[in-house]
Parts: sequence; structure tokens; C-alpha cells
Amino acid sequence: MILISMIMIERIKKYIQMKTIYKSILFIAIAGIAAMLGFSSCNESEGTPYITYVRVPNPDIKDSLLVAAPQGQWIAIIGGNLQNTTEVWFNDQKAALQLGGITNHSVMVTIPMKAPEVVTNQLTLIFKNGNTLTHDFSVTINRPWLDNMYCEYVKEGEKAEINGNYFYLPVSVTFPGGITVSSEDGSVTVNEDNTILTVKVPNGATEPGPLTVSTNFGTSKSAFWFLDNRNIFEGFDPPTGAGRIVTEPEYGDPPLINGNYSRLTRTIGSWAWTEVFSWRINHNIPDDAILRPKMYNYKFEVNTLKPYNANGIRIFVSDPAKNTNGGYFEWNGTSGVDTKGEWHTVVFPFEDVMLKNDNLGVLPEYFFGFIFCGDGTLDCDMCFDNFRVVPKE
Repeated sequence: MILISMIMIERIKKYIQMKTIYKSILFIAIAGIAAMLGFSSCNESEGTPYITYVRVPNPDIKDSLLVAAPQGQWIAIIGGNLQNTTEVWFNDQKAALQLGGITNHSVMVTIPMKAPEVVTNQLTLIFKNGNTLTHDFSVTINRPWLDNMYCEYVKEGEKAEINGNYFYLPVSVTFPGGITVSSEDGSVTVNEDNTILTVKVPNGATEPGPLTVSTNFGTSKSAFWFLDNRNIFEGFDPPTGAGRIVTEPEYGDPPLINGNYSRLTRTIGSWAWTEVFSWRINHNIPDDAILRPKMYNYKFEVNTLKPYNANGIRIFVSDPAKNTNGGYFEWNGTSGVDTKGEWHTVVFPFEDVMLKNDNLGVLPEYFFGFIFCGDGTLDCDMCFDNFRVVPKE
């Protein structure tokens, strides 16, 4: 019995020793893995930052790698150890970082809209420790974009306002006939975000046509026309239509902008039928506008001495055989229009007008109408001129 007990004791000792060895090996293995993970983590979080390439945010897009991009584009800067990025610069312009847009391997950022003053053709990352990383990358600066004029009819010596974008100083404006003025001679100013250009119309600028705007980053020609005289189907020359036809301004009248205009001053009752003009048959609208209305705009100039804030105006361009039963496009006064005594160009997409007028086919002649008839009483004092249908481009 004693012998058996001694054998059992020895076996138990060996088992304990082996278990201890296994535990040691396991501990060493775990410690080794932890050390490797720790090394990897330290290497990734504290290693030297680098940029591999720049791409569009969607990696599935073919040919998504970029060496240049325009203002306002969203891009992804791909590399390693980028998690401590605090600033991103393109040339000398700082980009706004997006919340959650920075990881170890990428920085998502939008290229600044503002044009650089110093062009380096590099993007620069700045990190928490003050270190920097640069990468060759060019920002394509947009040439001027001309959207519209507040009023397309402006006389010599008066100021015209052009809405658009990328009006970077120095900037010049060339009028039809080749007369050019610029910011350098004091004739052109630009608002702070480069979206509104104000130009003093020079002497001799009396020809109709597109305007050309130039900056150091390119030149653009307007789709709209200055002094646009194309396809005018109602300009109150000769004097016809409702309201008082102004041929020579009297005290309190707005100035003439293109011959006569109509001034309607009266109280217009709710749903009262009040014509500015109607029942005039002519053919000043191109057939192409009827066939392809998406390519054209319906335009006119308006001047409100009292706000247009009630009632409604029905716009007809229809088959004369249908008279007013062919549908109409409505300019609703409840949306509110107040030009405060200044002339303003109103623009409606011609496809919207024609959609409400049954999308006519080409006819020998058309019925035109511009008639107040809507909900609400309007204290009306409004002037109108130069009704026309013109190409968008």
C-alpha cells in the first residue's frame, strides 16, 4: 500500500509540473501575441504618416485616382498614419475638415471654393505634433460662371448686376461691340463670396448681345443677352394693351428701358379679369421654341412700385381657336415680388409655360395673353415691358 501511494505521489508531481510548463508556454505565447499586437498598434498609430494616392470617395468608380480636381469636389486622401491630421491645405487655402472623415488610412475632405492667391500645386496635411506632409496635387480653378442679370436692360452709366460664381479679382467685362471695363479701372466690383458681379455700363454700350467675363482663370460668355431684343412679341410699341402706356415718363414713372412700357395702377379684385395684353395674334415665337420648349425661356421686365403679393397672372401661349380654354401658366402673386421701383428681368422656363398650354404643335399663329385673374385683392402698381421667348443657350 505504501509503495502504491509513493507511485501516486510521483505521478501527481509530474502532472503538476507539466501543467505549470503548459501555463508558462501559454503565458509566453499570449504575451508574445500581445507584444506583436502592441507593436503593430504603435507602429500604426505612431509611425510616420504617408500618402499613397488621392481618389474620389467611391472606390468602385473606374479611373478614380486623381492628380487634380476642381473647387468644391469631395476627395479621399489615402495613405497611413493619418489619424492625427488637424488641418488640410490646398495651395494657400485651408479646407474644412468633416466630422468622422479622418482615420488611420484616409482623410475625406472637400476642396475649398475660394481661389488661391499663391499656387503651389500641392496639398498639405498638418498633424497634432506640428509636422507636415505634402503631396503633389493641382486644384482646377473654375472660370467665371454667368447665371443671370438682375435686369438685362441697363443704360450707360448705370450699374448692372450679374449673378453667378467664380468672379475672382481681377475681373473684366466685355460688352457687345467690344467695350471692356475691369475691376482695375474701378468699373467692376465683386461681393465677398465671388457670386455677384456689379459693373458700371460704359458709354457706348448700346448694342444687344451676350456679355463676356474674364479672370486669371478663364473666360466665359453669357447665355443671356444684354439689352435682349430677340423675339419680342409684346413691347407696347406701338402703344397697345391695358394700363397706361408710358411713352414719355411723367413724375413718378420709372424710366424707359426699351421704348414704351405698360404701367397698371388700380385695385384688382379677387378673380377679376384684368388684361395687361391679350388677343394679339402674331408669329414672333420661333417654331423651334414650340417644338423644343426645354431649350427656351419666357422673359419680360417688371417694375413693382407696390409689391405684387396677391392675386395671380395667367400666361397664355395657345391655339387661337381655343381662346382661353387651352390652359395657362400662372404666376402666383402670393409668392411675393417687390423690385422697389427698379426694373427686373423675370425668367420662366418655356417648357413650364407650354406644359400648362397643352404643348402646342406648330401653328400659323398663336394666341398670347398676360391677364390678372387670381385669389386675393391686389393694390397694383406694376410696369411691364419686352415680353419675349429666347434661347437658353
